[in-house]
Order: sequence, then structure tokens, then C-alpha cells
Amino acid sequence: MLIFKYILKAHIGPFLFSVLTLMSVFLLQFFMKFADKLIGKGLDTIIIVKLVTYNLAWMLILVVPMAVLVSTLMAFGSMAQNNEIAVLKASGMSLYKMIIPPLLGSIVIAGLLILFNNYVYPDANHAARVLAQDITKKKPTLSLVPGVFSQEIPNKSILARSINRKTNELGNLTIYDKSDSKSISVVTAKKGKLYFTKNQSNLILDLYDGEIHTSNNYDFSTYRKIIFERHKIAMDASLFSFSQDSNRTNRRGDRELSATSMLGLVDSLTIIKTKYENELLEKLGTHFIASSNPSRETRVRKSKKYIYLRVGDKIKAAKGTIHSSKGRLVYNAKRINNYWVEIHKKYSIPVACILFILVGAPLGAMTRKGGFGVAAGISLIFFLTYWAFLMGGEKLSDRGLLSPFWGTWSANVILLFLGSYLTFKSAKERVSINFDFLTKIIPKKFRIVSDEHANN
Repeated sequence: MLIFKYILKAHIGPFLFSVLTLMSVFLLQFFMKFADKLIGKGLDTIIIVKLVTYNLAWMLILVVPMAVLVSTLMAFGSMAQNNEIAVLKASGMSLYKMIIPPLLGSIVIAGLLILFNNYVYPDANHAARVLAQDITKKKPTLSLVPGVFSQEIPNKSILARSINRKTNELGNLTIYDKSDSKSISVVTAKKGKLYFTKNQSNLILDLYDGEIHTSNNYDFSTYRKIIFERHKIAMDASLFSFSQDSNRTNRRGDRELSATSMLGLVDSLTIIKTKYENELLEKLGTHFIASSNPSRETRVRKSKKYIYLRVGDKIKAAKGTIHSSKGRLVYNAKRINNYWVEIHKKYSIPVACILFILVGAPLGAMTRKGGFGVAAGISLIFFLTYWAFLMGGEKLSDRGLLSPFWGTWSANVILLFLGSYLTFKSAKERVSINFDFLTKIIPKKFRIVSDEHANN
């Protein structure tokens, strides 16, 4: 029991260190990607902290399995380097027994990660999306850059030479209005304010102390100039993501739902799919009977040309019906596959934590290196391969080329066979892996210097 505690304790430190290190890497990548949208935009610090906190959920799901592999490699590599594994084997303890403590720990981690995937991760994803939409609503000037024309609003080009992010006030504006093909209007103003209407359907630009210049594209002799103290321009905001649907924030995507919720949606979509299939069969039967059984009166009174035209029209109608029904069925099947993929991922990724123990323990014993660099390098190779299989399987499953089960679990099956083989191989005989082959890449003169230093 003391040996089990010692082995488990050897994993805790490297695991926590790996989690913190890898989370830092993901956070750095997140800030590099979104820094221009968050920093220097007049947002409160608490808003940025909330947005980052919500995005920690998807980072944690990626980090934990990789941290398990890194910690296993470091722990068993350190034990092998100190000849502790050899001593334990000599005392009668096999590698199978040494794996039991981290294996039990990985089962606990996998169970917690499954709960996290179903109860924390969906809500965090939803909260992150809603917060991003709220930022866009409350800060409409975020899409404007001082001194640069904005083309985001159709038929409008807006230039603001100064922007106050806190009050949404704009200074020294120039607006080109190209909504009328016959004329063009140029609006200038000393200052203005940008805000949304209450129903978020329109974007209002409230201008002060400016001029409106209008000219006719076909008659250059016509020119109009209007001087105003205050002028409002209403612009369509329907193209902005936050205003496409008033209930959009209440709708959740597949990554914002728990497995139980998605199973309910899958059942509903399956019922709808069956309904679509029955409707298609019924329509096909109706068209077939109508086109293959013309009445006697039709055969007698109508000419052959008319009959051919009628049959052709019915064939086109039947073709359109089939095409429309097929489109609905394909879309329905794709949605079902999307939900099944996300359901399986909520369990396949946590289970990978257990399988990484089977891979990491024998590899750590073989490499005989306990350093973080070696462990991280080996882990990165395995995790990238695993993730490539998972992402590839997900894409194939979404397109209906592979079942959602095999699309998400094939990587785990490969890990299971690989881990079982490595564990069996390492338990039966003493195998070591070194990286001396890398010295062949180093130029000869540098290798000689290294050897001389080694001898000294």
C-alpha cells in the first residue's frame, strides 16, 4: 500500500505542473488571437476576465488528457532513471501492479471530466457566446477603427477620425451613402453617437453640426447641400449576429448542451426523419399513380403532344418533390450525426485519460528520462496523432461517411491496442529507448566537441 501511495504521489506533482503549463500555453494562444478585439477597446477588466474564464472550459478538456500522459511519462521515467522500477521488479512487483495506482487515479479524473463535460462545459460555452454578443450590443463602436473606412453596413462607408469607446461618441465623421444608384450622398459631421434601438433591429447614428452633399450620377448639374445641427441616420442591423433572431441567446448549439439534452433532440429529430420518409413515399406513390394511369377520356380526347407535355410536367413536379424531400432528409440526418458526435465526444475524450496511462507508463519506463521536455515532446506527438484521428473521424461522421461511434472512438481503440502492446512488452522484458539517433543529425565537428566535453 505504501508503494502504491508513493507511485501515486509521484504523479500528482507532474500532473498539476503539466496542467498549469499547458493552460498557460492555451491562454497565450487565446490572447494572441483575440487581443485586438479585447485590449484597448474600452472594455472593463471584469468583462475580459469573465470572457477568459468562460473560455477556460474548452481549454481544460484538451489539457487534462495531455497532462495525464505527461505526468505518467515523467513519473515512470524518473522511477526508471533512479532504478526504482528495476528494484520493484526484483522484489516481485510487476509493471501491471505499478500501473494500478495511476490507473485508478485516471478513472477518477475521467469520471470528473465526464461530469464537467455535461454540467459545466455546456453552460460555459453558452455564457461565453452570450457575453461576446452582449459586448457587441453594448459597444457598437468596437467594429470601427479610427481613421479607417468601415464597410460592414451595406451601402454605407463610415469614417470616424476619433472614437470614444466608453461613450460610443465619434468625432469628425464622413459617411458615404450609396443606397440610391441614381445619386450619391456624402454626410459630414463634427461629432456623432452610435447606438442600437431597443429591439436591436436598427443601428442609429446621431449626428451633430454637419452637412449633407447630394449629387446626381446622371446629371452633374444637379447638386444639393443641406446644413444641419442634428441629423439621424437609421441603418439596418439585421446582418449583425446578435440581431438575426431575438431568441438567439436562448438557443444552444451542440457544444452548449449536455448529453441528456442532445439525446432528447436526437429522438425528436428521428421522429421528424421518419415523418419526412413517409411523406416522400406517399408523394412518390401519388405521382406514380397519376402519371401511369391516365383516364380513358384523356387517352381519347387529348392529342399525344398534350399528353406528353402533361407527363413531362408531372415528371418535373415529381423531381422537384424528390429533390426537396431529399434535401430535408439530408439536413435532418446531418443534424442527428452532429449531435451523436458531440454525445460520444463527451465520453471518448475522458476515457482517453485512462488509455494514456497504458501508453505513458511503459513508454516512461523505456525512455528512462524523467524530464519535462522529453515527456512533453513524446506526449505532443501522441496527442496530436490522437487529435488528428478524432477530428478526422468527426468530419467524416458529420458528412455521413462514417458512423459517429467509430468516428469518435476509433482513436481510443488504437490507443487501447497500442497501450496494451507496450505494457505487455515492457512487463515481459526490459526494453529501453534512447535518443542517440538524433546525434546523427548534428554535424561531425560538433559531435567531437561534445564527446571531448563528455570525456572531460
